[in-house]
Amino acid sequence: MYRVITLVFLLLFSQLFCENLRLDIMFTNDVHGGIDRYEATFMNPDFPPVLGGGASAATYIQDVRKLTDGVDRDNLLIDAGDFFQGHPVGTVSNGVSVIRFMNQIGYDLMVIGNHEYDIGEDELVKTLAYAKFPILSCNITDKRTGELVDYAIPYIIMEKMGLRIGIVGVTTTDTELMSFPDHIKNVDFTNAKEALEKYIPIVREQGVDLLIVVGHMGLPYEPEPAYQKRYIENKYAGRERYWGYDSQELAHEIEGIDLFIGGHMHRGFYEPWEDPDTHTLVIQGYAYGSNVGHITLLIDKETKTLAGWEPPAYDGILVTLFEDELIPDPVFSDTILAMTAEAEKGMDDVIGESSIHLSRDGNGPQNLVGNLVVEAMNAEMNTDFAFMNLGGIRADLPLGPISYRDVFNVLPFDSQIVVFECDGRFLKELIERRVEGSRHGLRTAGIMVMVDRDRPDFDRVVDLWVGGEYWDPNKTYRVATSDFLMQGNAGLTELTRVPEEKIERQGTIIRDVVVSYIKKNSPVSTQIDDRWVRRDGAGYSDQMKEALQKAK
Repeated sequence: MYRVITLVFLLLFSQLFCENLRLDIMFTNDVHGGIDRYEATFMNPDFPPVLGGGASAATYIQDVRKLTDGVDRDNLLIDAGDFFQGHPVGTVSNGVSVIRFMNQIGYDLMVIGNHEYDIGEDELVKTLAYAKFPILSCNITDKRTGELVDYAIPYIIMEKMGLRIGIVGVTTTDTELMSFPDHIKNVDFTNAKEALEKYIPIVREQGVDLLIVVGHMGLPYEPEPAYQKRYIENKYAGRERYWGYDSQELAHEIEGIDLFIGGHMHRGFYEPWEDPDTHTLVIQGYAYGSNVGHITLLIDKETKTLAGWEPPAYDGILVTLFEDELIPDPVFSDTILAMTAEAEKGMDDVIGESSIHLSRDGNGPQNLVGNLVVEAMNAEMNTDFAFMNLGGIRADLPLGPISYRDVFNVLPFDSQIVVFECDGRFLKELIERRVEGSRHGLRTAGIMVMVDRDRPDFDRVVDLWVGGEYWDPNKTYRVATSDFLMQGNAGLTELTRVPEEKIERQGTIIRDVVVSYIKKNSPVSTQIDDRWVRRDGAGYSDQMKEALQKAK
């Protein structure tokens, strides 16, 4: 409560000494249906705080809007895409429930994200038709006409406090690599940089004072080192990776953007990233409705140009929606509760059972529930090897009956399974990447690996079995993982080098793979075994020495 009082005091204090125009920009990204209240087990798995979802967001948004006088202070409420897939209230309704919430609180606009196409385009169009606010994207075209799709517009111009504010929307081209082919068969996602370079001058020519880009694309997890490698050391010359532009690249390489509101990466930043050359500010929040972003832009009254920015509180521009700090608005609570109850019918139906308690607790790269997930991936996809990042598993599975809700809690993200082919050299390289420095490996199935941390980085794997046979550097292996990791996240940048023709993208949610596995193999069980062993000082096994000779 102290934090909320401090926040409100700071907002009122800044209003009293208003030498500039103030534009309060409140923003969300990657909400993924998180408008319902839920326990934030990712913050504290044992004593999770309750997040109030859309009803707590409504409390905060309405309080900020009370500061608006339309003369010296005004506000905008913006969403940067991926608005519905993830929580049942969003997923089951194809996003309609979330759009209804957004209408009720009064969003000014939304940009299309990649997960909007988790449903077919025809269904998406029906959902977006409920919106009482503009849907933006300047780079999604209809293959049949060559024109922009008719359910989105490239930009809007709004007037606030005598200012003309241009807002351009753009969607990540990663969408075409992460969607069911049938869902996007009629659309193209054109080069984001080229699209912005086309529309930003068009908007500027209409006399705007402030130009904002809202893009469903994010900052690197560590912006400063990424910028250093890209633009100082020039390590990424030629853009060899096939993934689309991120917001840091666009902010640096395109002139004329005052503010870039991003998303897609599920990584929030409490201060804007400011490009050293263009001075574009880039902001983005965390995912799943856990926060509302809020930055106050200071605009010089005389020149009508951006003069600076302010956070709403001492700890930055992201406001976490703790229910005990932001008491949920009762009107919104009732509406969301009714929609959630409807969406969650059947969530507690039993799909199988477990013969043991499958816990997240474990030693290093293994735990019981993580082992079960990757074993399910490996079995259902008929692969040699399956792996997940350590943070992808979010809850235990109980001893006894298992419901769909239990599996949803373990895998709340709508990550899709991806299968790719690689040779043994590349497979070992992936494992070496995860045991360099102080890294602790992966959740794995189908392999037995011994690691010697007395050896140097990238030469620590001293024994390796894959699919019941000894590792062969020249053999082609089928590997299952998540679309999240295939983007190079969690440090596995090597995965962005896998040629697209070696990748199978079936659009299947990993959660559904695990549900199928439990139904087929109930009662399920697994164990902590020798799939991942650390033996410092062990040195190469004789078989590894022979295998390495074959690799030369």
